[in-house]
Formats: sequence, structure tokens, C-alpha cells
Amino acid sequence: MKEVKCDCGHVNPFGTKICGKCGMVLGNEKDNQLIDMRYEGSARRSQTYKKTAIDKIWNFFSSVKVGVTLIVIALIASAIGTILPQEMYIPSTATPAEHYEMEYGWFGKVYYELGFHNLYSSWWYLLIIGMLGISLLVASIDRFFPLYRSLKKQGVTRHDGFMKRQRVYGVTKLVDPDSDLNKVKAELKRQRYHIREENGHILAEKNRFSRWGPYVNHIGLIIFLIGALLRSVPGMYIDKVVWLREGEKKEIPGTNGEYYLQNNEFTLEVYDKGNKEDEQYSAAIDKTGTIAKTYQSDVTLYERKGEAIPGAKVDLEKIKDYKIKVNEPLKYDHYALYQVDYKLDELSTMSFNLINKKTEEKFGSVKIDLNDPQKKYELDKGYSVDLISYFPDFEFDEKGEPRTISKIPNNPAFIFKMHTPDKPKGEVSFVAIKETAEPLGENTFKMAFNGVETQDVTALTVRKDLTLWILFSGGIIFMVGVVQGSYWNHRRIWIKRKQDEIVIAGHTNKNWHGIKRDIKKAIESTSLSEPTDQLEEEKSSTKGEVLNG
Repeated sequence: MKEVKCDCGHVNPFGTKICGKCGMVLGNEKDNQLIDMRYEGSARRSQTYKKTAIDKIWNFFSSVKVGVTLIVIALIASAIGTILPQEMYIPSTATPAEHYEMEYGWFGKVYYELGFHNLYSSWWYLLIIGMLGISLLVASIDRFFPLYRSLKKQGVTRHDGFMKRQRVYGVTKLVDPDSDLNKVKAELKRQRYHIREENGHILAEKNRFSRWGPYVNHIGLIIFLIGALLRSVPGMYIDKVVWLREGEKKEIPGTNGEYYLQNNEFTLEVYDKGNKEDEQYSAAIDKTGTIAKTYQSDVTLYERKGEAIPGAKVDLEKIKDYKIKVNEPLKYDHYALYQVDYKLDELSTMSFNLINKKTEEKFGSVKIDLNDPQKKYELDKGYSVDLISYFPDFEFDEKGEPRTISKIPNNPAFIFKMHTPDKPKGEVSFVAIKETAEPLGENTFKMAFNGVETQDVTALTVRKDLTLWILFSGGIIFMVGVVQGSYWNHRRIWIKRKQDEIVIAGHTNKNWHGIKRDIKKAIESTSLSEPTDQLEEEKSSTKGEVLNG
């Protein structure tokens, strides 16, 4: 594409609408039409090249409409993700499919089937965020560099057509303008305008840096989006919950087996209305029963030594003991463990006696660890018990078959097979709390409940966020751009000397009242006439014609 040569001799890139040196209009606009100064009439790639596939992709992402559309889509998608809790925030006691259908019915099931339970890490949501970032980057490049070059190379002497087609424009005839121009320059300098002169002509400019505010905003948003996308990279962001029973040692989620945590003891303190120090909570205690004063987990942090070998015992090294309280997390190696919940007196073990139903003679006792039950329990004198099935949180389904709704032993049930010298093939018995059944006929022996042990459980949130500083930096940069573009505006005043005439033109990217005030203040002690706002005059003229018509 051919370059455009202006009458002043300056060669402009193809697509330029206003000569970069003299300001002559290179297009076919009407002589009385005001110039569009948004990008100084510079040649933008998206407005110039439109033939190849690369051009079309570039033009697509540089479009403001496309950018706004992507923002709206991202906002709608983000809002959908807040309708129901995301999978990371649901209890770990049930599978996501069961939880959403059980808690929210058909809507929860549809929500899960559509993948909204993991919306913020879904491929299509990340694709939208990525496209939005590309749109911001392409739109910024497409506009910033042409604008920067135009402002950097702008000349002082401007074409008559450029001056006349500015919104603020005025002409004054003077016999001896030198004195007045010196006063104008002095006043403009006092108003912190940067003055450039050329052949008796003047360009006064200030606050050019404010033009870069929107592009600083874009940089901040791009950095923020990069931080958001990095949260889906393994190891960069973790927000999970781990439940630990007293005495239990477990791998910390998200650490790839590098760190383990043991719950040594859980302590709960409540307010006592009989205590003078807690009298202020008496009304609340009467209403709710108990109010937690503090709950604390005494834990030990371990680190794995060497590499993990499948099937081999993990070799752990103690790092430190810590007391985790609310708002007092355990922090180590970018990880933080917060106390968030607890459960008191969770069933830990259940004991049963094998007895003869008629004689009630006992033949041994079985103690079942509800969190790690064995498949077979050997007793004395040839007696044994097989655990055929175990249902930690038992209920009957629609067909009347036993099932478990979670892995937590809230309502345990068992199917035992009892082997005795009299019944070597064994007898089958279904045993639940307050319920016993003999599905294969009446048995001679039964498993009689003999006691239960409980333990406290603590819930800790595991957090790791290596993207926080990126998000924070992006937010700060964005706010700098907001302040930069909101509280300052780019103002330019051109003064052209033509024999006995002084032509004044002014332009600003916003706040036209401000630049008109600056010009009025600069010429108030001179013989120069105040320039007019041609756009306001045009509106007044049109309004008058309508009223007269």
C-alpha cells in the first residue's frame, strides 16, 4: 500500500487521515466538519490492512465491540458460577454428582452436568479470559503506537484547515501582536503549559501523559488476567479443606505428598454464662445453647524425606508442632492452614459380641475401626466373623437396597458372616444402629452391640497462592491508569501568526470547559478575542432553525 505524501512534503503511512507534520486533512471530509482527533488521524493497522487472515484476526481482536462482548460474556459466566457453591467448597463426604442432586434437586443435577460446578477452571471459561486478554493487548497495540508517534512528531506550525476545523477556534486582527503574544506565553507557562515555538507560531501543551491512562488500565487488566489464568496451573493456587481426626496423620492436599499433618488433639472452649467474664453472652447462650469461645488444633507438621516410592512406606521428618486457632494459621513454605470447622464425638470404633441367641453365651468380641475396618476378625476356638459389606452412612435406596450416602461414619451399618464350629458355612446378618435383619433365614448366632468410642475431628483449610502478588500488581497498575486518565486531561493550544491576524485553536481529550477557561485566562489582559466553541454554536444554530421552522 502506497504512502501518502502531504503538500508540505511530509510522507505519511497509508491510512493516515491527518498529516503528522502540518495537520492538513488528507481525507475527503467536508471543509466545515470538525476533525476527529481521537487518535490524531494516525494510520491504525486495523483500519488499514484487511486482506489476509492475519489482518482479519487482528481486526477482530482490536474491535471495541468484541472486547465489550467478551467482558459481558465473562461477567455472565462468572455470575453463573456463584449461583451454587463450586466443587472446592462442598463437603468431601459425598461425590459432587450426589451432593448437587441431593442438595439442590434437578437444578443441581443440571448444574453439575453442564460443568458449572468447576466453572472457573473449565476450558471454555479460561478460553474466554484468554481471548479477553488478547483483545486488550491487540487493541492497545493497535492504538497506542500510532498515537504515540503522532504526538511525538507533531509540528508547531499547523495547516489553516487544521486550525479552522478544531472545536475551539478564533481569529483576531492586531496591529502589533508581539506584546500580546508575550503576555499569552507568560500566562500559559504560569499555567504549566509546555511552550514550543516555530517561525512565530506557538504550541502550548500540558498533561500529555494523561492520554496513556487507558493503556495503563489495559496493562493492569492484562496482568490481572494472567494472574487469574495462572491459578489453574498446578502448584500456583490451592484452596482445599482437609478433615483430620484426633491421632490421624494425613497428606496435606495439594502438596503432592511433600507435607503431612498429624492432629494430636482438638480443643473446644465455650462461653459459660455462669462465669462473670462471660455474662454478656448469657442471652445468646440461652437462645443457641452453646457458643464457641475458641477452637484449637494441636498439630505436627511433617516433611517427606526423599522421593515417594509407590507401595513403600513414606519416610517423614518432623518440622514443627503448632497450635492452629481461628485467625492464627500454620504457615510454612507458601502454605497456610486455617482452622475453619470441627465435629465433636464422631463415631470412631464400634464393638460387637458374637453370642448364641438362645443361651446368650458369648464367644468373643469384635472391635471395628469405622475408618479402616478389616475384612476378617478371628476369635478363639474356631469362631470368626467376616465383614462382607460396610456402609458408613447407611440408608435404603428406592429399591430397598442398603447404600451409603457418605464416607463419614454417621450411621454405620454392616453385613456380617459369622463362622462357628456348628455353622462352618456361616450365617449372614445385617446389623445397623437399632436395626438387625437376617436376610437368609433365622440365625443361631448374632452380633450384639457392645459399645462405641468417639473422637473429635477438625477441619482445616489449606491455602497456597503464588498469584496474589500478580493480581495485586495488576490492580495497582489499573488504579494508576484510572487516576491518570480521570484527574488530568491532555490540553493543546495552537497560536498561528498570519501577518496581522492571530489564529487560536484548542483541543482537549475531555473537559472542554477547562481548556476554554485556560485560553480565556491567558488572553484576558490582551487585545485578543476569545475563541468560540464551534460545536456549541452549531448546536445552538440547529436548535434555532428547528424552533423557527
